[in-house]
Amino acid sequence: MSHELSATLPLATEAVDRDAARRSEPDLFDQLLADDATRLLPMWQGRALMTDTAGTALALLSSADVTSALVRVYLGLTLDDGAIEPAGTPVIAVVLTDAAASELEPDEKRWVGLRQAAGGLSVRDAGLFTEALAVTNWHATFMHCPRCGTPTVVEQAGWMRRCLVDDNEIFPRTDPAIITAVIDASDRILLGSNALWENNRWSLLAGFVEAGESFEMAVLREIYEEAGIRVSCLQYVGSQPWPFPQSVMIGYRARLADGQDPEALRPDGDEILALRWFSREDIWRERDDIMLPGGVSIAHAIVQDWYGGPLTEPPAGEGRG
Repeated sequence: MSHELSATLPLATEAVDRDAARRSEPDLFDQLLADDATRLLPMWQGRALMTDTAGTALALLSSADVTSALVRVYLGLTLDDGAIEPAGTPVIAVVLTDAAASELEPDEKRWVGLRQAAGGLSVRDAGLFTEALAVTNWHATFMHCPRCGTPTVVEQAGWMRRCLVDDNEIFPRTDPAIITAVIDASDRILLGSNALWENNRWSLLAGFVEAGESFEMAVLREIYEEAGIRVSCLQYVGSQPWPFPQSVMIGYRARLADGQDPEALRPDGDEILALRWFSREDIWRERDDIMLPGGVSIAHAIVQDWYGGPLTEPPAGEGRG
């Protein structure tokens, strides 16, 4: 499996120069909003405004189009040209109230979530949306000081909140989660069915990294807890931000450890209700009956990398040209 995997992930591409050095400028937003080149990305209830109901491009507006916001976050400078905006365009994410969002665009079909839109967005727009959603979700959940409960104020161009009582500085957090393709001696991949999903949906095993734990130890622990097996030969394959609300998925591939019976799987019965080894031929033969990870996820990319090509085509030796 390639260590270049992250380069193919829709949400893990380099799209923005975050221009962090400017965040401390006290009048930064005044400067940016006075600049005709600056574009605003409207956000409402975790969704971004699109140019149309198909959700194929972000609606990046001028400061004259959006005159108020609950929170502003300076996302940085675009690295790629858009349909209208050139590379180097400053972009600010703006979180709107219900009333302001309805006034700006009453058609709710133009307000689209990242999971729904990401597969059809350009590299630039997917990167902007991912960054904007991660930070604005953090603002929505960290409005009070964790020490004393005092409401906090936004500073650093939207990248910090401060408690004015104890001067506590609070920054956006990212919680790492591992996700792992376990492969057995027959080159089959282990997939699980989560308790929250339809019973025909399958994906890789995953879980959050616990306090004081390395990524590798989290892989060993999660696989044993959820499947009752030991793994070895861990290989890092890539990462992808997944802002629901503040996580980054750390992808691994692992082998079933020597001496482990591949049929002695033990789903934990809490998160994972069923486990199964799939060959490439199983995936193709049952393609109309099973649901696999969505195309914008790192899980999809890892499964596809093991499969050896698009999951919409037969595996090698099964009629692929």
